[in-house]
Formats: sequence, structure tokens, C-alpha cells
Amino acid sequence: MVDISLVVFDMAGTTVRDKREVETCFSEACKDTGLDVSDERILELQGYAKRDVFELLWRERLTHAHELQDYVDLSYNTFCEILENHYEESEILPTEHCLETFDILKRNNIKIALTTGFYRKVTNIILDKLGWLDGLNDDFIKVGGKTPIDISVTPSEVAGGRPKPYMIERAIDFLHISEPSKVVKVGDTPVDLEEGYNAKVWKSLAVTNGSHSHQQLSLHKNDGLLNNLADLSKALNLDVQKERRNFVTF
Repeated sequence: MVDISLVVFDMAGTTVRDKREVETCFSEACKDTGLDVSDERILELQGYAKRDVFELLWRERLTHAHELQDYVDLSYNTFCEILENHYEESEILPTEHCLETFDILKRNNIKIALTTGFYRKVTNIILDKLGWLDGLNDDFIKVGGKTPIDISVTPSEVAGGRPKPYMIERAIDFLHISEPSKVVKVGDTPVDLEEGYNAKVWKSLAVTNGSHSHQQLSLHKNDGLLNNLADLSKALNLDVQKERRNFVTF
């Protein structure tokens, strides 16, 4: 059995329930700012840092490069307002089997990191509503409290979002993990899988009950596709019978 020290999870669609809300908010921002893009194209770009996505989409459409940043700023700022309002006003819940999976990892002495394509403000809204912000310090590392996670990392804290490996590398560094071969990545998008490979983790896995189906994800390099997070402990050959710790669920 490989000595696993850390599992890095995506948020929306993997550990946080998402009924296409992110895609809907993104699509609304596109329409409000005159950016013509299909729902299929938006889905293809799920998981990337959202400002990077707007820059890519506007770059594809503009003929004058000097206009680019003005258009990107308009679309991105509109998206941020729509997204923040959505999460402030909506119920936020963990995905099916998320908390029990966190519990199993903790009982096997495996740390938990969350990475995301969201910027820090929206991430904190989500974490706070879940009760997962309680106990994180200014570097968003667990120092106590009720949070089940050990670190939260967003593109706001690193030099670039997915598929670059910087968020995973930050988690490895701040949690003092000896090497990436002791790390597993779990997401729900192709770019999650790519991020894991770029970080040279032991396994890069994806759940198929999030934003992408089994068929869609099977077209991309992966180390395993899971029906949902309940399959993770079996995929990692974890002992699910270890004595329960005093672990807080919500």
C-alpha cells in the first residue's frame, strides 16, 4: 500500500454540491457583457480560474488586442457580482459521501486540502456557510476549530490557477508533505486531472457525478474514475474500520 499523506479535493462539483450554478452564473455574465459563448464551451472550461477563462474567450473574439483587458474586466467583474450574490443567498451543502470520506481520511491520518477555480472571497463565503472556515488561520491552514480540512488554496494565493500545479504545490509545502508521490488529487473536470499530473501526484482521480460524466472524463488521461466520493476509500485501499476519532460533521 502506498503511504498517502494528503488528498487534494476540488470544491464545486466534487466536495460542494453544484447543480450547474457556476455554469449558469458564468453564462449570465457572458450574456450581460456581450460575450457570445455556447454552454458546451463553458463546460469545457470548468475548473479553470475564471478570469483566465474570460481572457481566453475574449482573446478568441477580439481583433484589437488593446481592447482585451477592458472587456475581460467587464465580464469578470460582472461574473463576480452574480456569483457572490448567488452564494450569499443560496443554501450550500457538501456533496454526497463527502463528510464520511473526510472522516475516513482523518482516521487514516491523511490530510485534506481544498483547491478551486474560485477566487478567495467566494471561496470563503462557501467555506463559512459549510462551517469549514472555522479554525483556519490567515494562510487558510487549520490551527483548530471545527473545520474538517487542513488547508484551502485558491488562485488568489498562487501565481496561476489550473492546470498549473501551484495550488497543489502550496498545499504540499504548507502541510509539510515530503513528496508529491504521497498525494492524491480528486476533482470532477478534465483540468482537475491535468492539474494532478502537472503536480506529479501519485494518482489523479475524478468523480463522475459532478460537472462531467463518465463518458466525458474517460476521454482524458486519468488514474481512475469514481461514481462518487464513496468509491475513494476503496480506490486508495484505506481501512474504513479504524477507530473513529472525535470528528465533527455537519
